[in-house]
Amino acid sequence: MKYLKYFISPATIIAALFCISNGAHYPTAFLIGFSLFIILGDLFFNQNKSVEIFKYPSLLNLPIYINLPLLSTFIYLSIFSLTKESSSLLSIILNDSYYFNLIAIRNSFTFIDQVSLVFLSGLFIGIMGTVTGHELVHRTKSRLDMFFGNWLLAFSWDCTFAVEHVYGHHKNVATSIDPATGKRGENIYRFILRAMFREHRDAWVIEINRLRLAKKLSFSYNNRMLIGYTRSLFLTFFAFLIGGTSGVLSFLLIAFIAKSLLELINFAEHYGLVRVVGTPVKPKHSWNSNATLSSLYLFNVTRHSSHHEKSHLKYWELKPYTNSPTMPQGYLSMIYLGLFAPFLFHRIMAKKLVDWDQKFASDEERELAKKQNMKSGIPLLVDSA
Repeated sequence: MKYLKYFISPATIIAALFCISNGAHYPTAFLIGFSLFIILGDLFFNQNKSVEIFKYPSLLNLPIYINLPLLSTFIYLSIFSLTKESSSLLSIILNDSYYFNLIAIRNSFTFIDQVSLVFLSGLFIGIMGTVTGHELVHRTKSRLDMFFGNWLLAFSWDCTFAVEHVYGHHKNVATSIDPATGKRGENIYRFILRAMFREHRDAWVIEINRLRLAKKLSFSYNNRMLIGYTRSLFLTFFAFLIGGTSGVLSFLLIAFIAKSLLELINFAEHYGLVRVVGTPVKPKHSWNSNATLSSLYLFNVTRHSSHHEKSHLKYWELKPYTNSPTMPQGYLSMIYLGLFAPFLFHRIMAKKLVDWDQKFASDEERELAKKQNMKSGIPLLVDSA
């Protein structure tokens, strides 16, 4: 059972494929049901604070690897369902009866179903693609893991993650120079756009410096950014074969939503935390969570304090760190709060930040926190400065 539980991620993709194949209203119902399942599950299930020993790590890698073909299938069927064009590629791959059945299902979807399908696809890429890709691209010495990890990240056009996140964010987390750390009171939507731009910029700087030190050409097949863009272009071209121009636009919209959700995760994981540049990264510089369902779906990236302390650890090796700063709710709850009710997100986290300043911050960090509190515009933080 302790191995089987981590297969909940690919099992959910399979369940989604069967569910939406029933036609009208099912994509909307699945999105609502899936969201409530995680949010309520995190709320009512006991938190997972256990540290388990596993003898067969290959069984723990398997659900991550399986996610790539399953996610590909779901995304491209979703793209086909979002267009009105015929697909010569699908008509060749599938027999006539199944292909015409897909057309009938597509024609039954309402506008709300299509909106739900776009958001669900972005959510799936974020959870089953980016998070699992994140796990794998940290394993820089394994070609197999890097292969799967980079292709999973390609769905959200996020080759920067394998470069800036691994070699930038983990070094600069919670400092003023880290694009993935949100400041206190910062506008969440502005943060998403700022983080996207700065992460791409910083990734290019990191990659060009790496190639210069290796005495290799900056613009060549050795450039990981260019290779990453090529992967995403290939996936986008495949979307064109599935749904034409509207298929490409649908894919790019889904990729943007997936990338935005990733930035929301980044925002929640380090929101308002501060660290003096050059000082050691400690568990206190991340918001931790041991919420059960979020931990299973996100392959323990929720144990973020442990991940930032020792980023080489595999997901089943991460520690719960119950004494670290803790998110008030599970990951999906915090993402939805940030996306749909940012004022509530800031209000809830303000109390946590006041507590962090008192219990976790060093004297130097308190000074940095005071400056952010004064600029935050949040009454509780301004009064505490």
